[in-house]
Amino acid sequence: MSGHSKFANIKHKKEKNDAAKGKIFTIIGKEIAVAVKEGGPNPANNFKLATVIAKAKANNMPNDTIERGIKKASGADGAVDYKNITYEGYGPGGTAIIVETLTDNQNRTAANVKSAFTKGSGNVGTPGCVSYMFDKKGQIIIDKEECEMSSDDLMMLVLDAGADDFNEEEDSYEILTTPDAFQGVVEALEGAKIQSVSSEITMIPQNYVEVTDAENVKCLQRILDLLDEDDDVQAVYHNWDED
Repeated sequence: MSGHSKFANIKHKKEKNDAAKGKIFTIIGKEIAVAVKEGGPNPANNFKLATVIAKAKANNMPNDTIERGIKKASGADGAVDYKNITYEGYGPGGTAIIVETLTDNQNRTAANVKSAFTKGSGNVGTPGCVSYMFDKKGQIIIDKEECEMSSDDLMMLVLDAGADDFNEEEDSYEILTTPDAFQGVVEALEGAKIQSVSSEITMIPQNYVEVTDAENVKCLQRILDLLDEDDDVQAVYHNWDED
Protein backbone atom coordinates (compact mmCIF):
# COMPACT_ATOMS: atom_id res chain seq x y z
CA MET A 1 0.00 0.00 0.00
CA SER A 2 1.67 3.21 -1.05
CA GLY A 3 1.67 6.69 -2.14
CA HIS A 4 -1.65 8.47 -2.67
CA SER A 5 -1.23 11.02 0.09
CA LYS A 6 -0.72 14.74 -0.50
CA PHE A 7 1.21 16.12 2.43
CA ALA A 8 4.36 18.22 2.41
CA ASN A 9 7.73 16.61 3.05
CA ILE A 10 8.69 16.18 6.68
CA LYS A 11 11.37 18.90 6.75
CA HIS A 12 8.95 21.50 5.36
CA LYS A 13 6.22 20.34 7.72
CA LYS A 14 8.50 20.68 10.74
CA GLU A 15 9.62 24.17 9.73
CA LYS A 16 6.04 25.24 9.22
CA ASN A 17 5.04 23.77 12.57
CA ASP A 18 7.89 25.55 14.35
CA ALA A 19 6.97 28.88 12.75
CA ALA A 20 3.32 28.49 13.66
CA LYS A 21 3.74 26.86 17.08
CA GLY A 22 2.05 29.72 18.92
CA LYS A 23 -0.95 29.48 16.61
CA ILE A 24 -1.06 25.68 16.91
CA PHE A 25 -0.97 25.79 20.72
CA THR A 26 -3.79 28.35 20.73
CA ILE A 27 -5.86 26.13 18.41
CA ILE A 28 -5.29 23.06 20.56
CA GLY A 29 -6.02 24.98 23.77
CA LYS A 30 -9.44 25.97 22.43
CA GLU A 31 -10.12 22.38 21.35
CA ILE A 32 -9.23 21.13 24.83
CA ALA A 33 -11.66 23.64 26.38
CA VAL A 34 -14.50 22.52 24.12
CA ALA A 35 -13.76 18.81 24.59
CA VAL A 36 -13.72 19.11 28.40
CA LYS A 37 -16.93 21.11 28.42
CA GLU A 38 -18.69 18.53 26.23
CA GLY A 39 -17.40 15.32 27.78
CA GLY A 40 -15.55 15.97 31.03
CA PRO A 41 -11.85 16.08 31.98
CA ASN A 42 -11.06 12.34 31.83
CA PRO A 43 -9.72 11.26 28.41
CA ALA A 44 -10.39 7.62 29.28
CA ASN A 45 -14.11 8.20 28.81
CA ASN A 46 -13.98 11.33 26.64
CA PHE A 47 -12.98 10.29 23.11
CA LYS A 48 -12.90 13.86 21.83
CA LEU A 49 -10.50 14.94 24.58
CA ALA A 50 -8.30 11.89 23.99
CA THR A 51 -8.12 12.82 20.30
CA VAL A 52 -7.13 16.41 21.10
CA ILE A 53 -4.45 15.20 23.55
CA ALA A 54 -2.99 12.97 20.81
CA LYS A 55 -2.85 16.00 18.52
CA ALA A 56 -1.25 18.08 21.28
CA LYS A 57 1.48 15.50 21.89
CA ALA A 58 2.20 15.20 18.16
CA ASN A 59 2.76 18.97 18.15
CA ASN A 60 5.08 18.74 21.17
CA MET A 61 2.79 20.60 23.52
CA PRO A 62 4.21 20.12 27.04
CA ASN A 63 2.24 17.79 29.31
CA ASP A 64 1.89 20.46 32.00
CA THR A 65 0.38 22.82 29.43
CA ILE A 66 -2.13 20.15 28.44
CA GLU A 67 -2.98 19.47 32.09
CA ARG A 68 -3.37 23.19 32.85
CA GLY A 69 -5.75 23.53 29.92
CA ILE A 70 -7.88 20.63 31.14
CA LYS A 71 -7.88 21.96 34.72
CA LYS A 72 -8.83 25.46 33.60
CA ALA A 73 -11.68 24.17 31.44
CA SER A 74 -12.91 22.03 34.35
CA GLY A 75 -12.94 24.93 36.81
CA ALA A 76 -15.95 26.84 38.05
CA ASP A 77 -15.06 29.85 35.95
CA GLY A 78 -14.72 27.48 32.99
CA ALA A 79 -13.58 28.62 29.58
CA VAL A 80 -15.03 30.88 26.95
CA ASP A 81 -18.20 29.47 25.41
CA TYR A 82 -16.96 28.62 21.92
CA LYS A 83 -19.21 27.51 19.08
CA ASN A 84 -17.98 25.10 16.43
CA ILE A 85 -19.04 26.39 13.00
CA THR A 86 -17.98 24.91 9.66
CA TYR A 87 -17.98 26.86 6.42
CA GLU A 88 -17.73 25.38 2.93
CA GLY A 89 -16.93 27.12 -0.30
CA TYR A 90 -15.20 27.25 -3.64
CA GLY A 91 -11.80 28.62 -4.52
CA PRO A 92 -10.40 29.51 -7.95
CA GLY A 93 -9.85 26.75 -10.48
CA GLY A 94 -12.71 24.60 -9.23
CA THR A 95 -11.16 23.90 -5.85
CA ALA A 96 -13.18 22.96 -2.77
CA ILE A 97 -12.43 24.39 0.68
CA ILE A 98 -13.73 23.49 4.15
CA VAL A 99 -13.09 25.86 7.08
CA GLU A 100 -13.56 24.69 10.67
CA THR A 101 -13.86 27.43 13.29
CA LEU A 102 -14.27 27.81 17.04
CA THR A 103 -15.64 31.21 17.89
CA ASP A 104 -17.19 33.30 20.64
CA ASN A 105 -18.51 35.76 18.04
CA GLN A 106 -20.28 34.14 15.10
CA ASN A 107 -20.87 37.41 13.22
CA ARG A 108 -17.17 38.33 13.30
CA THR A 109 -16.09 34.89 12.16
CA ALA A 110 -18.62 34.68 9.33
CA ALA A 111 -17.57 38.12 8.05
CA ASN A 112 -13.86 37.24 8.19
CA VAL A 113 -14.31 33.90 6.41
CA LYS A 114 -16.45 35.48 3.70
CA SER A 115 -13.90 38.27 3.27
CA ALA A 116 -11.06 35.75 2.84
CA PHE A 117 -12.94 33.93 0.09
CA THR A 118 -13.94 37.17 -1.63
CA LYS A 119 -10.41 38.61 -1.62
CA GLY A 120 -9.18 35.42 -3.28
CA SER A 121 -11.91 35.36 -5.94
CA GLY A 122 -13.75 32.51 -4.26
CA ASN A 123 -17.14 32.27 -2.60
CA VAL A 124 -18.71 30.70 0.47
CA GLY A 125 -21.37 28.11 -0.37
CA THR A 126 -24.14 26.37 1.53
CA PRO A 127 -23.49 23.70 4.19
CA GLY A 128 -22.70 20.39 2.49
CA CYS A 129 -21.80 21.93 -0.87
CA VAL A 130 -18.28 20.45 -0.91
CA SER A 131 -17.94 18.21 2.16
CA TYR A 132 -19.21 15.22 0.16
CA MET A 133 -15.93 15.41 -1.78
CA PHE A 134 -13.94 14.61 1.39
CA ASP A 135 -13.66 11.63 3.73
CA LYS A 136 -13.31 12.15 7.49
CA LYS A 137 -10.29 10.13 8.58
CA GLY A 138 -7.77 9.78 11.35
CA GLN A 139 -4.36 10.60 9.87
CA ILE A 140 -1.02 9.94 11.53
CA ILE A 141 2.30 10.96 9.96
CA ILE A 142 5.56 9.39 11.17
CA ASP A 143 9.07 10.58 10.26
CA LYS A 144 11.11 7.66 8.92
CA GLU A 145 14.29 9.04 10.49
CA GLU A 146 12.70 8.94 13.93
CA CYS A 147 11.21 5.45 13.58
CA GLU A 148 13.45 2.50 14.33
CA MET A 149 10.78 -0.08 13.45
CA SER A 150 10.82 -1.56 9.95
CA SER A 151 8.06 -0.51 7.58
CA ASP A 152 6.64 -4.06 7.50
CA ASP A 153 6.52 -4.31 11.29
CA LEU A 154 5.01 -0.83 11.59
CA MET A 155 2.38 -1.66 9.01
CA MET A 156 1.40 -4.86 10.84
CA LEU A 157 1.28 -3.00 14.18
CA VAL A 158 -1.13 -0.33 12.97
CA LEU A 159 -3.29 -2.65 10.87
CA ASP A 160 -3.67 -4.99 13.84
CA ALA A 161 -4.67 -1.95 15.93
CA GLY A 162 -7.45 -1.10 13.47
CA ALA A 163 -5.90 1.16 10.81
CA ASP A 164 -7.47 1.18 7.35
CA ASP A 165 -4.41 2.02 5.30
CA PHE A 166 -0.64 2.38 5.51
CA ASN A 167 1.28 4.45 2.96
CA GLU A 168 5.05 4.72 2.64
CA GLU A 169 6.47 7.95 1.25
CA GLU A 170 10.06 9.01 0.59
CA ASP A 171 10.68 10.34 4.09
CA SER A 172 7.60 9.35 6.06
CA TYR A 173 4.76 6.95 6.74
CA GLU A 174 1.09 7.87 6.58
CA ILE A 175 -1.47 5.89 8.57
CA LEU A 176 -5.19 6.31 7.90
CA THR A 177 -8.01 5.17 10.19
CA THR A 178 -11.70 5.64 10.67
CA PRO A 179 -12.46 8.28 13.33
CA ASP A 180 -13.62 5.51 15.70
CA ALA A 181 -10.41 3.47 15.29
CA PHE A 182 -8.08 6.47 15.56
CA GLN A 183 -7.51 6.40 19.33
CA GLY A 184 -6.73 2.67 19.37
CA VAL A 185 -4.04 3.14 16.72
CA VAL A 186 -2.58 6.14 18.57
CA GLU A 187 -2.36 4.09 21.76
CA ALA A 188 -0.70 1.20 19.91
CA LEU A 189 1.97 3.56 18.58
CA GLU A 190 2.48 5.11 22.02
CA GLY A 191 2.87 1.61 23.46
CA ALA A 192 5.59 0.90 20.90
CA LYS A 193 7.30 4.23 21.76
CA ILE A 194 6.77 5.57 18.22
CA GLN A 195 6.31 9.32 17.95
CA SER A 196 4.34 11.04 15.22
CA VAL A 197 4.89 14.31 13.40
CA SER A 198 1.14 14.88 13.25
CA SER A 199 -1.83 12.99 14.61
CA GLU A 200 -5.39 14.21 14.07
CA ILE A 201 -8.87 13.63 12.74
CA THR A 202 -8.90 15.36 9.37
CA MET A 203 -10.78 15.68 6.07
CA ILE A 204 -9.04 13.99 3.14
CA PRO A 205 -10.10 14.80 -0.44
CA GLN A 206 -11.36 11.94 -2.55
CA ASN A 207 -9.74 13.60 -5.58
CA TYR A 208 -7.31 16.47 -6.03
CA VAL A 209 -7.63 19.42 -8.41
CA GLU A 210 -4.60 20.72 -10.31
CA VAL A 211 -4.59 24.50 -10.67
CA THR A 212 -2.38 25.65 -13.56
CA ASP A 213 -3.40 29.28 -14.09
CA ALA A 214 -0.93 31.56 -12.27
CA GLU A 215 -3.58 34.08 -11.25
CA ASN A 216 -5.80 31.32 -9.85
CA VAL A 217 -2.87 29.95 -7.86
CA LYS A 218 -2.16 33.42 -6.46
CA CYS A 219 -5.81 33.95 -5.48
CA LEU A 220 -6.13 30.50 -3.94
CA GLN A 221 -3.01 31.03 -1.85
CA ARG A 222 -4.46 34.40 -0.76
CA ILE A 223 -7.59 32.67 0.58
CA LEU A 224 -5.57 30.08 2.47
CA ASP A 225 -3.17 32.67 3.93
CA LEU A 226 -6.00 34.90 5.17
CA LEU A 227 -7.79 31.95 6.76
CA ASP A 228 -4.56 30.78 8.39
CA GLU A 229 -4.09 34.23 9.96
CA ASP A 230 -7.59 34.22 11.50
CA ASP A 231 -7.53 33.27 15.19
CA ASP A 232 -11.06 31.83 14.96
CA VAL A 233 -10.04 29.32 12.27
CA GLN A 234 -9.08 25.93 13.65
CA ALA A 235 -8.47 24.01 10.43
CA VAL A 236 -8.70 24.43 6.67
CA TYR A 237 -9.08 21.51 4.27
CA HIS A 238 -8.88 21.76 0.48
CA ASN A 239 -8.43 19.59 -2.59
CA TRP A 240 -5.78 21.69 -4.33
CA ASP A 241 -2.95 19.56 -5.66
CA GLU A 242 -0.02 21.71 -4.54
CA ASP A 243 2.69 19.38 -5.95
